[in-house]
Amino acid sequence: MAPVSYQDRIVVDPAIRSGKPCIKGTRITVYDILEYLAGGMSEDDILRDFQGIAREDVRAALEFAAARERKLAVSSAG
Repeated sequence: MAPVSYQDRIVVDPAIRSGKPCIKGTRITVYDILEYLAGGMSEDDILRDFQGIAREDVRAALEFAAARERKLAVSSAG
């Protein structure tokens, strides 16, 4: 399976959800997906509840969050 490229699936548009990172073509934010996963929902649960997104979108949200965390870790270490 090819790695997820979150840049292709996550967009930041000031006109959508006040510029929060969203799944492309939706108003579902990365934060929303992370909260659902943290609350115990599975990928399958999310996909069933939000039919406008794909499994790759959920994984892109995770990769986006991981990339942001790496960036914060590097900036705080320096």
